[in-house]
Amino acid sequence: MNPRTIRRTAAPLVLALLAALVVTLPAWAVTGRHAADIRRTEYGIPHVTAQDHGGLGYGYGYAFAQDNLCVMASWALTLRGERSRHFGGEALSDDPIGPVPNLASDVYYKSVEASGVIRRLLARPAPHGPTVELRALVDGYVAGFNRYLSDTGVAKLPDPACRGKEWVGPITANDVWMNLLDLGRLAGSSRFKEAIAASGQEEGPDGQQEEQDGPRKRTAGAPGSNAWALGREATRAGHGMLLADPHFPWNGARRFYQVHLTIPGVLDVSGGSIYGTPMVQIGHNASLAWTHTVSHAQRFTLYRLALVPGERTAYLVDGRPEPMGRQEVTVTVRDAAGKTSTVTTAVHTSRYGPVLATGWSDETAYALADANAANLRLADEWLAMGSARDVAALRRVQAAHQGMPFVYTLAADTRGTAYFADASVVPHVTDAQAERCGVPAKGLDPDVVVLDGSKPDCLWGGDDDAIVPGIFGPGEQPRLTRADYVANANASPWLTNPEAPLTGYPRVYGDVRTEPDLRTRVGLDMIDRRLTGADGLGARGFTLETLQATATGKRNLGGEILRRDLLALCRARPVLTAADGARIDVRRACATLAAWDGRARLGSRGAILWREFFSRLNGPVFRPDDGAPVPPESWWKVPFDPARPLTTPRGLDTSKRAVRGALADTVQFFHAGDIPLTLTPEQAQRYGKIPIPGCTEGEGCFDRVRTGGPLGRDGRYPEVDTGSSFMMAVELTPEGPRTRTVLTYSQSANTASPHHADQTALFSRGRWVTERFTEAEIMTDPQLQTTSLRQ
Repeated sequence: MNPRTIRRTAAPLVLALLAALVVTLPAWAVTGRHAADIRRTEYGIPHVTAQDHGGLGYGYGYAFAQDNLCVMASWALTLRGERSRHFGGEALSDDPIGPVPNLASDVYYKSVEASGVIRRLLARPAPHGPTVELRALVDGYVAGFNRYLSDTGVAKLPDPACRGKEWVGPITANDVWMNLLDLGRLAGSSRFKEAIAASGQEEGPDGQQEEQDGPRKRTAGAPGSNAWALGREATRAGHGMLLADPHFPWNGARRFYQVHLTIPGVLDVSGGSIYGTPMVQIGHNASLAWTHTVSHAQRFTLYRLALVPGERTAYLVDGRPEPMGRQEVTVTVRDAAGKTSTVTTAVHTSRYGPVLATGWSDETAYALADANAANLRLADEWLAMGSARDVAALRRVQAAHQGMPFVYTLAADTRGTAYFADASVVPHVTDAQAERCGVPAKGLDPDVVVLDGSKPDCLWGGDDDAIVPGIFGPGEQPRLTRADYVANANASPWLTNPEAPLTGYPRVYGDVRTEPDLRTRVGLDMIDRRLTGADGLGARGFTLETLQATATGKRNLGGEILRRDLLALCRARPVLTAADGARIDVRRACATLAAWDGRARLGSRGAILWREFFSRLNGPVFRPDDGAPVPPESWWKVPFDPARPLTTPRGLDTSKRAVRGALADTVQFFHAGDIPLTLTPEQAQRYGKIPIPGCTEGEGCFDRVRTGGPLGRDGRYPEVDTGSSFMMAVELTPEGPRTRTVLTYSQSANTASPHHADQTALFSRGRWVTERFTEAEIMTDPQLQTTSLRQ
């Protein structure tokens, strides 16, 4: 049957009568396999209500397809390993974090499918496999998504990005399970797609064999976040409050979608949901709010394999040879003329995991052991968190599932309890084992833990309270409960609250007593100033309004602690030497920086000049004679002191040539492009046609943004592609939550949608959306639209 859509613009009395009818005659009163109501309020935010998880998924899948079908249709091709069939093998994939050539992407995903990991997990009962409720939710989501596609037709899709395209088709439950599995692998296997895909030989259509190259290095904005959980001692009213500020990609399948999901008496949760996942990851219910930041903990280790002499595909364990596994994968590839052929390649595996092309020689190879390689528990954990009523219940949920893939959890409840935990999946590598089994690995990331794969006692350990072998259990996880606050900005757990530093956890979780980045420092300083009332926002302590104002103040800590010394340099040496030997007068530039408001607001004149100086100050250093890279020399006047981590390092040592050269080179660049020194964020950075405020985390900015490349000669950065994404400020009162949100890139990727950039315009102006959570709040929206679905 066709869905019924009702648009309501009636007077409040009529709305109230209609609300009573909706409550009396819900969509699921009719018989059918799936039924749901989708009620859309301002900015296209869907509120999906159903009587069971299948119906809830059905409504959510339909609503999501209305807004973002093209993104999911493309991502489904990626997850199936079918991009080369449609777009050729050399084009880059649509992975918004680490795009690789389609052929490498397809080989990787087909190898995951061929491994049978999803099939095995679906065959297991909960908690190792999905619960009955989650399975129903996924099946309903798929049915709802496909219902919209069937009702609309490919030829009549509203999004021009995929309207009429031959590659658009229905999704399957396996696509959603693969998406969930892939999300869990984001900080592990997903980083090694090319190296896994290139671990064997490629067989072309002519039968020729050729050795694959190693992985290409690519740069993409890695996810990050800010998060504060405020307890009763930090808020004026004594309620719990929470700030969520995840920094995820602004394009593609890792965007957030804002949704409110309700099963009366079972689930009532609102927040942000990663594309293609049928549950809320960051959100709140009536009495609990939670968010995540990317954890510093390791998600994987590498194992160095000692190859059997004369055999490149066998390795030694405890002196005995063990053959590598060999998994053949065939990919269909379209050429430039539109003809297709097949490419077959072999992916090699070991007892630890897939073997990488990187570092493979006649003597050694490296295998990847990913703690999230078989983790679908994350989905049930997020689903259950939506029903947790307080911090204690959330802790029980996380202990039961142990599926958080790569994130910290911060939460607050109505009682004013603030909570932090690294309850994520972490390889069980103790400090003693890392010392005993660690081996050098030339050419690999020095931060990666590499263990000796030839020794059986170098396998990951385990805890009695861990749900699966090889990971740390809840008893070893860093956690902190406070009545004032906990905070994190992708730093280690150490300074979650500087009054109670976390220590004593295994190094695989992160370091202690090491220099925090400027974003961490500015966030903690923002909290401190609000608690003391020193930020100019009124009486001390947080309210919902001061939480919003604090989070979006656009402070630049680098400028605050370094500008004075730079201006002193300008007065002493108004003419400096650039890298090419040119003499540059910097007086006008310094006057601009002296007048700068120290913020990254749209109209902050001098903010971009500072950013460009700061980026050059922190850029790579090369020897002048041969251009070889050299370690950069510290330019801090006062070095880092672990006893004063929030105020050191500080000051600019202007005697360093790097400081003088960075300023001269920056001013020279502006002059060469005839770029005004007063260039503002409004003029320099945009998303589509909308100017975007903010600055980078390196400068010490809180709600940071990143662009797709450096400043151009025209005074423009490439489009913003990463940064604050779903911002949520929640006050948890006994009467219910008061919430303000802004989805920075808006609800729909469809450029023809009215909700493609409406919230982006709000974000540009520093405004928020007042969330509608209760029935009364939803029904009083004068623009309310209701779609009733049944299958």
